[in-house]
Amino acid sequence: QVQLVESGGGLVQAGGSLKLSCAASGGTFSTYAMGWFRRTPGKEREDVARINYNGLTTSYSTSVKGRFTISRDNAKNSVYLQMNSLKPEDTAVYYCAARSSRGIFGGYDHWGQGTQVTVSS
Repeated sequence: QVQLVESGGGLVQAGGSLKLSCAASGGTFSTYAMGWFRRTPGKEREDVARINYNGLTTSYSTSVKGRFTISRDNAKNSVYLQMNSLKPEDTAVYYCAARSSRGIFGGYDHWGQGTQVTVSS
């Protein structure tokens, strides 16, 4: 059973930066595609960024492209989300997820508990 634990959320002013981390255990991390998703109350869960098993393929939602960067360190069983130029509309609970496949497209099987990111204006 894969377990994912997010950290790094918090309160930041608009224009600031945060880096989220997600530590994985209980599976073969280097064979999983990973993703970051977010949810705000009353809205559908939003796809933020995805990265394939070896880090060579990434994708971003239009709303974060150019501001956020997803990366991974397979030696540390971790995936990261560097968030720059944060906007109030980035406020959400951010979730890390793992897909039991090397490619980034398709459903994600394992989810973390989420970490709150709040951006003040």
